[in-house]
Amino acid sequence: MELLCWCLLLLSSLQSVSADFFTSIGQMTDLLYTEKDLVTSLKDYIKAEENKLAQIKQWADKMDSLTATATKDPEGFLGHPVNAFKLVKRLNTEWGNLESLVLSDTTDGFISNLTIQRQYFPSDEDQTGAAKALLRLQDTYRLDSNTISTGDLPGVTYKSRMTAEDCFELGKIAYTEVDYYHTELWMAQALRQLEEGEESTLDKVTVLDYLSYAIYQQGEMERALEYTKKLLAIDPEHKRANGNLKYFQFQLEKQKKAADEAGTKKEPETEKVEVKKKKKRSAKAEFKLIPERKKYEMLCRGEGIKMTPRRQSRLFCRYYDNNHHPKLLLAPIKQQDEWDKPYIVRYLDIISDEEVAKVKQLAKPRLRRATISNPITGVLETAHYRISKSAWLTGYDDPVVEIINERIEDITGLEMDTAEELQVANYGVGGQYEPHFDFGRKDEPDAFKELGTGNRIATWLFYMSDVLAGGATVFPDVGAAVWPQKNSAVFWYNLFASGEGDYSTRHAACPVLVGNKWVSNKWIHERGQEWRRPCGLSESD
Repeated sequence: MELLCWCLLLLSSLQSVSADFFTSIGQMTDLLYTEKDLVTSLKDYIKAEENKLAQIKQWADKMDSLTATATKDPEGFLGHPVNAFKLVKRLNTEWGNLESLVLSDTTDGFISNLTIQRQYFPSDEDQTGAAKALLRLQDTYRLDSNTISTGDLPGVTYKSRMTAEDCFELGKIAYTEVDYYHTELWMAQALRQLEEGEESTLDKVTVLDYLSYAIYQQGEMERALEYTKKLLAIDPEHKRANGNLKYFQFQLEKQKKAADEAGTKKEPETEKVEVKKKKKRSAKAEFKLIPERKKYEMLCRGEGIKMTPRRQSRLFCRYYDNNHHPKLLLAPIKQQDEWDKPYIVRYLDIISDEEVAKVKQLAKPRLRRATISNPITGVLETAHYRISKSAWLTGYDDPVVEIINERIEDITGLEMDTAEELQVANYGVGGQYEPHFDFGRKDEPDAFKELGTGNRIATWLFYMSDVLAGGATVFPDVGAAVWPQKNSAVFWYNLFASGEGDYSTRHAACPVLVGNKWVSNKWIHERGQEWRRPCGLSESD
C-alpha cells in the first residue's frame, strides 16, 4: 500500500515534466531528487540482502559446527535419539526453509521503484544534447579537454571530474555525429587518463581504434599510422588495425613518391610583383570583417573591440523618473547606459527577490522547449541554436505579473496592452540562443500577422539570476556585451522611430558555462505606440 501511494505521488509530480531535460537546468534539478530517491531505495534493497545473507551465514556457521562434531563419530552421535530426530527434522523441514530464504526475492521494492521512474529518465536525445553542449562550451570558451575533464572551470562550487569512460562516451557521441575533431580530442583525453594509471574497465585498444580513425579522417595519415602501431603493440592480432596499417603505409609511400616527382620538375620563374603596402585598418573596421560566428564567440569570452575613451565618456548612470512620472517621482530608479549605438540601457534593482521567486514558481511547471518562428511558414518550431525552455505568464496568472507589466509601462512609457505576454526562460546545459533579430524583417511580412499588433518595436529583458561564468547577451555587429546581473533589466529599441528595423540590434545569448540562467522578457509591439513614440521623418530616425 505504501509503495502504491508513493507511485501515485511520483506520477502526479512528474506528469507536468516535459522531455528535453538538457534544455533547462531548472527542470534538471528534479532529476537530482529522483536519483536521491533511487539511492534510498537501493540502500533499502542492500540492507534487505545483507539481512538475508546474515541469516544464511548464521545457519551455515551453526551447521558447520554441528556436522564437524557429528562426522567424527557418526554412529555414536546418532545413538542419541534426539540427535537422530533433529537430523530428520533438519533435512525434512529446516533445509527447505533455508531454500525458501535463499530464493526469496528482496528486489521487488527497488525494481518497482526503478521501473516507475525509468519512464521519466532522460533519453538518448538528452545525453546527446548534454554532450554536444560540453563540446559547444569547449569551442566557445576555448577550453582544453583536460580542463573540462578535471572540472577546473571558473567559479565552480561543486567540482566534478570525468572518468576515462566519460571522456570515451563523449568522444563516441562526437564520432556518431561525424565530428572527428572532437572525437580526437576526447579519445586522446581518455587515453591520457588511462596511461596515467586511472582504474577503468575501458581498454586502450578500443580507444586507440577510434583515435587513429578520427585522425585519419582529418587527413593526418602519419599520426594515424603512429596510433595504429601503438594499438598493434598491445593487440598484434587486431584485424582492422592490421588492415589500416597496410593502407596507411601504402598511402604515405604514394604521397612521398608524388612529392619526389613534383620536386624534380623545374619550377617556372615568376615575375616579381611589387606589393602595395596596405593601409592599416582601425580595430573597429577589422572587427567588422570577422565572420559573425567568430565575433559572437569572441564577445562571449569577453574579447572583441572596446569602446574608445571618448565614446565611454558619453555613457552615464543616473536616477530616472521618465519625465516626472507620478509613480517614479518620489522613487526614481537607477538607470545605467550600457551601449550607445544601438542605445542599450540597464535598470538596476528593478525586480525584487520575492518577485523573481514568484515568477520562477509560476513558470517552472509550464516550461517547455523554447521555439523560434520559422521565417518562411511563421510556424513555431524547436531549433538546435536555441537551447532553453520557456513559459508564458499573463496578468491573470498572478497579481505579481500584472505589477511587473505595469512597471515596464511606467518606465518605458510604452503601451503594454499590445505587447506579448511575459516570457520566462531557463537555459539548459551550455544553454544559448545564437545570433538573431527580435523584429520581423522585410522578407518576413507575415512574422507577427496573427497577433495583429505590428512589429516588435522594443525588447525588455529581466535577468533573474546571476551567472557564475558565461551567459552574456552580445550584439556581434557592434561588439557590445551585456552581462547578467540579478534583479536588473536591459532595454533597447528594435525599430527606429520611422518603423524601419535597426539591424545593429542583432543579438545572441552566450552559452552558460557555469551556473543557472533565468531571464524573462517582454516583446513590445508597434500598435498603441503612435502617440507614445511618434514616427520619425527619416528612415534612420
